[in-house]
Amino acid sequence: MTHVVVIGGTGHIGGYLVPRLVAAGHEVTVLTRGKASPYRPDGAWSSVTTVVADRAEEDRAGTFGDRVRGLAPDVVIDLICFTLDSARQLAEALDGQVSHFLHCGTIWVHGPSVQVPTTEEAPRRPFGDYGVQKAEIETYLLDRARRDGFPATVLHPGHISGPGWVPINPAGNLDLDVYRRLADGEQVALPNLGLETLHHVHADDVAQSFTAAMANWSAAVGESFHVVSPAALTLRGYAEAVAGWYGRAADLSFLPWEQWRETVDPGAAGATWDHIAHSPNCGIAKAERLLDFRPRYSSLQAVREALEWLAARGDVPAL
Repeated sequence: MTHVVVIGGTGHIGGYLVPRLVAAGHEVTVLTRGKASPYRPDGAWSSVTTVVADRAEEDRAGTFGDRVRGLAPDVVIDLICFTLDSARQLAEALDGQVSHFLHCGTIWVHGPSVQVPTTEEAPRRPFGDYGVQKAEIETYLLDRARRDGFPATVLHPGHISGPGWVPINPAGNLDLDVYRRLADGEQVALPNLGLETLHHVHADDVAQSFTAAMANWSAAVGESFHVVSPAALTLRGYAEAVAGWYGRAADLSFLPWEQWRETVDPGAAGATWDHIAHSPNCGIAKAERLLDFRPRYSSLQAVREALEWLAARGDVPAL
């Protein structure tokens, strides 16, 4: 039986991933910062060992890597690493101790697209602290894999959606009122011509990618893979689809960015800029070929499940 340690495993991705690991027959230990219940209830959790650890504090003390190594894992899945120093400390502690190390990255390692769909081989041109740090982590882990044999794999999810998430909306931010306006037939303004792109992925497909990488170890080690739905969405097409779910034709207007940004609060404008400046459109041919990754959900299907969950809570109109 393989002992898998999942760092951050009670969170959203872990809610889908941990039950998959248990069903596959693995012994699972989850490291979590608090004692909160798992994000998704599942009978599988009764056989999971939970360890409470404050990663940030232990990283500062230089002890987190030793803590993970002390659990004697065969495989480590790191869902919550955001700095190079944190990744380096953990990799150094686990060197020679694990058969597989899987890191959750992000498609934000790419900057603006040049040719689409973007492949994993595209030159990295990240911007923003999050993308820059994640790109540095990817470079470090894959260099360790290729030079020193450290068994690392990096998986890059898109905009994670599904039950439990507020999905990135057709305006490129998290404002739930955008969905209400589309549901009510009110006008929704989009930046520019609404042709920038978003690339969602269902959380269960993200979970699937980790188990697929574990099952295809020889192809996965030393590589990175995009984990997204089969196709990205334009802002405009996304808005039209959501309006259609409510039996409406989308009433859309379009404003140049500098004008559009003045119509929303600064936080929403910043989120929108981050998304439209990236306009991700990533290919999954490599993951399909090497990992047999087969997403179950399109972008719109992932978003619809998220909206159904939000509607059940009363946060958006019922579809």
